[in-house]
Order: sequence, then C-alpha cells, then structure tokens
Amino acid sequence: MATPARLVLRYVIRQMKLCSAGAIAFLIVSMSSTGWADTVQDWQTWTKITATGRLTFLHPGLDNFRYWLEGQARFGNDTSTLTQGLVRPGLGYAVNDKASLWLGYAYFPTDPFTSEAYNEQRLWEQFLWAQPTDFGKFSFRNRLEQRFRPAGSEVGWRFRQMYALSYPLSFAPGFSLEVSDEVFVNLNNTDWTVNGFDQNRAFVGISYHFNQPVATEIGYMNRYIRETEAPNKMEHILSLSLSLHY
Repeated sequence: MATPARLVLRYVIRQMKLCSAGAIAFLIVSMSSTGWADTVQDWQTWTKITATGRLTFLHPGLDNFRYWLEGQARFGNDTSTLTQGLVRPGLGYAVNDKASLWLGYAYFPTDPFTSEAYNEQRLWEQFLWAQPTDFGKFSFRNRLEQRFRPAGSEVGWRFRQMYALSYPLSFAPGFSLEVSDEVFVNLNNTDWTVNGFDQNRAFVGISYHFNQPVATEIGYMNRYIRETEAPNKMEHILSLSLSLHY
C-alpha cells in the first residue's frame, strides 16, 4: 500500500507533467506568431551564489528539511550597469533522495536602463527531481510564482519549467558539461503582464566541483523575452555562479 508521501508525490508529478505540456504548447504558439525577428539585443553578465543544505544544524530531527539561500547581481546595458538584483530564500522538504518540494520568497529590485525602476516581490513554490543516468545527471524543476509589483494591484501568476543535464567529462576530473533550458509562461493578465509565453532561457556551460559541497559554473545563456508594447528582447549573458551544498 502506498504511503501518503508517495501518493502526494505521484499527484505532484502528474500535475507538473500536464503543466509542462502546456508550457511547451504556449512556447510553440508564441514563436509561430511573434517570430525571432525585430529583437533588441543586449550583452549582459549575471553573477549568482546559492547555498542549500539540511536543517539538522537546528535539530537532528529535521533531516528531511532543507534551506535555500540565493543572491544574484545582473549587469545589463552591455554589462555597464547593475540593472537587477535578487534575494531568494526558501524552505524545502526532501520526499526521497531524488525529489523535493519547496516554498519561499523573493525580492527583485530592478533598475532597467530603458524604463522606470521598480521593486518586485514574489512568493514561489517548486518541485525538484534529479536522476543519475548513463548520460549524466538529469533533472527538472517546476516552479510557480506569484508576483507583486507597485505598477498594479493584481497578482501575476507565472509557471516556469526547466530541464537540465550535467555530463561529467571523463578526460577532466571534476569538470562537467552543463546544458539546460527553461520556459516561462504567464498564467493570467494583469496591469503589467499578458497571458501566455513570457521568456525562454537556454544555457550551456562548464562546471567544476572543488569538493563535495563547493562547485562553480561559467557559461553562456541566451534569454529571449516577449514584449507586448515594445520590440522583443534577446540577451546574450555571461553567467557566473557559485554553489554551496551542505
């Protein structure tokens, strides 16, 4: 007989698969209607540090509970200006050694060089799953966000679907090839968002594990953003990150 935890996990996976199919459909429809032409391009640099781990330092009985601390600084306008920051804390629960459930908060100050500055706040929930394979470590992340901006009183709901593959390089111990893609879909209309495809982030890079808890990553990210009242954007991003896992 299945345990309650397994029943919940099966339900979450089934719902996330349905959402993933919807996100892909939104992307295909959007690309066929808007195309890739007439985009405004920018070269950027993003830096990120993420710390995750168990909460056993608070109490030994919290072995299945996790913490998530993330900070980002994003430099735009050809990497000449700090245009965005991000602070994202969260708490999680490990269902098993492959799957975990999370919820958290995010503060997102933005000062774009082409429009007025604003501060966005978010609540987020996500499901993480990772599986070692013969081709490396395959993982996916389903994230749901509730976004709050001063520009309007309505809450913007957004779904994010990411797939990633980490392939160890046998000729370079400690190094891995990292490939991922993430689709963003707005789930409703607000004063500042439009329902449907929002953006796509494709990434390829190299990671290096100094030891079990510490890893660094460098690579190229292509971010395509759909705009409603301006030309669409394509950003070429040098991504630099440091991960701490305890």
